[in-house]
Amino acid sequence: MSTDRQNEMHVEVRHLEPSDYDDLKSAMLASYSELDDAYWTKKHIKDLLNTFPDGQIGVYVNQQLVGAALSLIVKYSKFGDNHTYDQITGGETFSTHDSKGDTLYGIDIFVHPEYRGLRLARRLYDARKEICENLNLRAIMAGGRIPNYAEFAKELTPKEYIDKVKHQEIHDPTLSFQLSNDFHVRKVLTNYLPGDAESKDYATLLEWINIYYQPEEKLINAPKQTVRAGLVQWQMRLFPTFESLVSQIEFFVDSISGYGSDFALFPELFNAPLMEEFNHLGEHEAIREMAQYTDKLVDVFRDFAVSYNVNIICGSMPRVDEEGHLKNTSYLCHRNGNIDAYDKIHITPAEVSAWGMKGGDMIRVFDTDAGKVGILVCYDVEFPELPRLLREQEMQILFVPFLTDTQNGYMRVRSCAMARAVENECYVAIAGSVGNLPRVNNMDIQYAQSAVFTPSDFAFPNNQIKAEATPNTEMTLIVDLDLDLLKELHVHGSVRTITDRRTDLYDIKWKGQKR
Repeated sequence: MSTDRQNEMHVEVRHLEPSDYDDLKSAMLASYSELDDAYWTKKHIKDLLNTFPDGQIGVYVNQQLVGAALSLIVKYSKFGDNHTYDQITGGETFSTHDSKGDTLYGIDIFVHPEYRGLRLARRLYDARKEICENLNLRAIMAGGRIPNYAEFAKELTPKEYIDKVKHQEIHDPTLSFQLSNDFHVRKVLTNYLPGDAESKDYATLLEWINIYYQPEEKLINAPKQTVRAGLVQWQMRLFPTFESLVSQIEFFVDSISGYGSDFALFPELFNAPLMEEFNHLGEHEAIREMAQYTDKLVDVFRDFAVSYNVNIICGSMPRVDEEGHLKNTSYLCHRNGNIDAYDKIHITPAEVSAWGMKGGDMIRVFDTDAGKVGILVCYDVEFPELPRLLREQEMQILFVPFLTDTQNGYMRVRSCAMARAVENECYVAIAGSVGNLPRVNNMDIQYAQSAVFTPSDFAFPNNQIKAEATPNTEMTLIVDLDLDLLKELHVHGSVRTITDRRTDLYDIKWKGQKR
């Protein structure tokens, strides 16, 4: 390419027009010089533009078309994974196009050889992805040639060849480029494009998933992109009556609801002031007596969740189970009236020695109207296996109510919560109690700085801290969490701690109960 042409270059991507046909034919003939009659006729292009004009894209240099990407919309289930090019295009009549289909199918993409090296094909791929997202289609599918395979066919199967291209041990001009544009190979196709000697009549079935796809548009109750969470940093204090404790709970729920929050998070064992009336008993007996209030408080939280229209993670409260074991239980009161529960699994040495608590044996991700959430209580977050198991169930937000008496105890919870956000590409919200609690044994002092932590990548704060409270001060923290940023991170992150795991070498297995 001459220096003068470079100096005058103007690149544009836009929809094809019938007047582009001569340039399109010229670019195709140059691109597929090894194939006979490898160009679309003028009738083909006219039919495509009449059938699906929005799907036909050209890249232009100085107003001249030098490359194009041609597409149809299909109902993919009609064809399945074993189709041929002739089937998908309806024998090149394009009768298979279905405006109500769910998949954008790429039937051709090419760039004139004189203009390669300018990454123009990448622009065409990006435009296709934009069309797929804007039309709310599930995916882009395409059958891809593997033109260098003929050189290796005697020594490698198609699958072995594809694996070597993936690991950059072999370069294939088509497949290498497609893989670099976030397509993955779904399977190997045979006789997809008969006569393609360079590919030995094989092709790759390529797929790009639209992470923004919504199966159907909802006018109400649509999945949320941005979720608002309210965290309560609770001041430990003595309350004269049970009703006065409830009044303080309602104050925070009302305040958080007033900001349109989707979630309210309370700390672990925030209801410890209720032990005061049993302080004359031993620590073990006192907390079991306090547990008699738990069912009443769960009813209170359920009513508040409905009346204030907010999902409430009720911190945690002591509960005596059917077998007489004392559990540290967190409740999720949904704003539709449903109630879920989680028993803290890892009990601290102090909880065992002072109270005789016993750990739970079940974890799960909770589906809410504002995303998939997990709950772990305090010490649980210091064990990376649990959040990873929750992440495998597509958890987006991890809520961690905690209770720490000293700053070093708090830092264990904080540091581990930040690590869990990175490891699992999710948000982690922690909420604790502050202040002193006289006349309640084993609950004298508290230290907390409630916060919300993010993964560590360009779309998130550099220090991972989305928001944090003032240490040791009673307050609320209102935070907006963008769930779409998590979707982008999973696919386009600088590192991908979920997809890059070597599950061929290691895995985590849950041995407890399943729900």
